[in-house]
Amino acid sequence: MEGLSGTERKNIRAGLSVGIVLKKDQRSGTLTYGIVKDILTKAPVHTHGIKVRLETGDVGRVKIIQ
Repeated sequence: MEGLSGTERKNIRAGLSVGIVLKKDQRSGTLTYGIVKDILTKAPVHTHGIKVRLETGDVGRVKIIQ
């Protein structure tokens, strides 16, 4: 799945391992890694990344699909 864009909803599904930026980390760009539980963005594309909820409960925008 390397090289897929986190800005397109079609590339993301539950169970994928991703790196997200949490709201509190937007300035620093610090990534939080985990497994996608829910996709929260309804639009097919979002310029800042598709918003997801990880299995840990963290919510953020996908920057890396592992």
